Amino acid sequence: QVQLVESGGGLVQAGGSLRLSCAASGRTFSRFSMGWFRQAPGKEREFVAAISRSGGTTSYADSVKGRFTISRDNAKNTVYLQMNSLKSEDTALYYCAADETWPPRVGRRSTDFASWGQGTQVTVSS
Repeated sequence: QVQLVESGGGLVQAGGSLRLSCAASGRTFSRFSMGWFRQAPGKEREFVAAISRSGGTTSYADSVKGRFTISRDNAKNTVYLQMNSLKSEDTALYYCAADETWPPRVGRRSTDFASWGQGTQVTVSS
């Protein structure tokens, strides 16, 4: 499996921006589709965004479409989540995840992803 380490979380005011990063190691990064999920206290983990192996295909939850952008740099073994126009309801622990399934897919379910990071906290104050 691949090892994933998230960073970039923090406290931000509503309307602000953050960029999350997820660094991968241990396997060839370009073999993995990548995803971001989040979990707020007392709620289930939910899909945020996903990106294909090449970066050419992306998918977003309706709640973040137009505000968040997922991207990747295969040379740096890193996937990013740029979050703009943050709202209090975006407060959660954000996880990145990796999917090596063949044929490749851009999954939206947590069960599509076999490897997970430990998460980075994002708190949006209103």
